Amino acid sequence: MTTTRNPRTASHRSPLLAAGIGALAAAFPLSTLAQQPRTEATLSPVQVTSSRTPQQARDVLADNIVITSEEIAASGHKNLDDLLQQKRSIEISRNGGPGTNASLFLRGASNAQNVVLIDGVRVGSSSVGGATWSALPLSQVDHIEIVYGPRSTLYGADAIGGVVQIFTKKGEGPPRFNADIGAGSYGARTIEGGLSGATGGEHSVHYAFNLGREKARGFSATTPDNAFSYNPDPDGYTRESASGQLSMDLAPGHEIGLRFLQSHLDAQYDNGDTGYNDRTITDVGAYSVYSRNRLLPNWTSLLQLSRGVDRSRTPSDFGDAVGNTRQDTITWQNDIALGTDLLQLLLERRVEHVDTSDQGVGGSRATNSLAAVYQLKRGAHLASASVRNDDSTQYGSKTTGSLAYGYRLTDALRVNGSVGTSFRAPSYNELYYPGYGVPTNRPESGRNVEAGVYYEKGSDQFSAVAYRNRVTDLLVYAFPCPVSPAAYSFGCAYNVNEALLTGVTLGASTRIGQFTLRGSLDFQNPRDETTDKLLARRARRHGLVALDYRAGPLMAGVETQFSGKRFDDSANTATLGGYALLNLYANYAINRDWSAYARWNNVLDKDYRLANGYATAGSNVFVGVRYGFR
Repeated sequence: MTTTRNPRTASHRSPLLAAGIGALAAAFPLSTLAQQPRTEATLSPVQVTSSRTPQQARDVLADNIVITSEEIAASGHKNLDDLLQQKRSIEISRNGGPGTNASLFLRGASNAQNVVLIDGVRVGSSSVGGATWSALPLSQVDHIEIVYGPRSTLYGADAIGGVVQIFTKKGEGPPRFNADIGAGSYGARTIEGGLSGATGGEHSVHYAFNLGREKARGFSATTPDNAFSYNPDPDGYTRESASGQLSMDLAPGHEIGLRFLQSHLDAQYDNGDTGYNDRTITDVGAYSVYSRNRLLPNWTSLLQLSRGVDRSRTPSDFGDAVGNTRQDTITWQNDIALGTDLLQLLLERRVEHVDTSDQGVGGSRATNSLAAVYQLKRGAHLASASVRNDDSTQYGSKTTGSLAYGYRLTDALRVNGSVGTSFRAPSYNELYYPGYGVPTNRPESGRNVEAGVYYEKGSDQFSAVAYRNRVTDLLVYAFPCPVSPAAYSFGCAYNVNEALLTGVTLGASTRIGQFTLRGSLDFQNPRDETTDKLLARRARRHGLVALDYRAGPLMAGVETQFSGKRFDDSANTATLGGYALLNLYANYAINRDWSAYARWNNVLDKDYRLANGYATAGSNVFVGVRYGFR
């Protein structure tokens, strides 16, 4: 790994636990651990995503992370993909700076092989597959849950690598205002604010409304070695967002409500030095209304109607490209408590609508789903079993299932294992894009097995998980096209490959006086078995190590984030060098209501790449002032 200067300097930019941390430090003396600091009160937060019902995170039979609102505030991050990139088992690829196209790889799975939810509403593009991360605003986020491994029995198609769920802010207690304003390198400016609270009484009303605006002048998204697209002008972005929640308690055990998030992104990109203001305009939204009712003392019903939208328009001197996706879903979930056990029954219908400027790429498909889950909790024993059938008007019927078991050796130490199946539906581009899509393409199928050990006592935590996920009928670019080489003279999307995603992920955290040492380390081998090549833009090892210091109103920290080398192409001929970044951050509580914060990324001004031909930020600083709590 080199330490050359970045050319863009103009903008200024217990024994078990000890052994775990020792292993991390020995493997990477300058790198590692991933989660932001967690206080005693939040060591085992409530987790919803893993089972679609509130559950103590320490009882979840799947590897998971909860990123609390305290962690988000302490981190000083202003972009969601930057925050997630520092979490274990997650890698990010981005074509330039914040605001440009980004992909998330979870345990080596592609961006399209993960499900993204906002307050229980699925978001993403059905035409290209996967969520549009650049348009999702961190300013509207209260907390985030990440569940690793196959979740198709709970969420249907695409949950091969895992699920990321974003929760917006909720109102509690007396009325309170919050505000945040900041500025930084590359002309970055942010302002956000909101109002939240709840009324008292039997028919209480909870409310929360937030607005945010971010803008940056940015830097050139491309580098001179990008022969086709390079343009030395800065590529900035503007992101405006709003979110809200409003709910009412009609009677004890009966609640109705609505939630929404809307984000508008206008981001420049490079398309060659044409003199045209090339940019992508994206609107992402998640909207839902729901009714939660306790039908019997042991039976709770949730009925939700939701809509997720992903609309994009790309004006350029070659013409406008349009891709619009709408996903309408009706969900009826029933949670029935049977002593300490829980039976869940789920009915769901999702209709995807696609409208694009590409001839033949559009239409709609409906998926009807039925699922059953049984969770067992008996003393030291934890277990779950689930099965689900998804019947699509486009790709037919798919049945998935999972089994998991955990055993508490002590109150602090647990071991567990699981097996599960999953699938990914072909995107509309893989089915219908002219000269590329094949209408007979089948869903990808995943089969995962994993085992883990988890330790949590006081402020000490350690986890080690090994997994093996085989994906068959992998949809890849095939040349010549097996269907009809003459009809697809430039190749096509086709189910020709198999992938094997294997790895071991380690995480640890401990407090020593006023210091907290934390981190993660991932060893992985995400491989295309058909070609015996590594999957593009995935490293064999990556992670983060951080040390936080707290003294009175001050919290300050240093972190080293690293990644090994990757390949930028499926043939493994174009190399992306490994890198290590040094970051600093601090928060200071001025009084009960006001605080100041700062973050200094890439302190040593490392020149590195997340994609060949695309630039990354040099040394850059962001500072701000916050009123109230997130």
